Amino acid sequence: MLVLTRKVGEQILIGDEITVTVLDVRKDGIKIGIDAPRHIRVQRQEIVLAVADENLESAKSSSSAEAALKSLFGIAPAEKSQTESGSGEDEVNPPENGAE
Repeated sequence: MLVLTRKVGEQILIGDEITVTVLDVRKDGIKIGIDAPRHIRVQRQEIVLAVADENLESAKSSSSAEAALKSLFGIAPAEKSQTESGSGEDEVNPPENGAE
């Protein structure tokens, strides 16, 4: 990690496309400005982590919640096929009228 000391108005260049400017210094923090091309994402780490946590929680839907939603929308539960039920055998239909 590169550690630098900067004063208000001073800048840090990252590559050829990104400029970080110190805008204000206070007791409780600093204010910086970041100038970067649109294709480069600039995000606050705490927001990225919070969104990732929420996505994990929402992905853990319970079967009771799924059943409640299906009931609400009038969707019948899906029937399990033989493959899903674990028989492991594929159904083969015999040829009709003796044709192969």
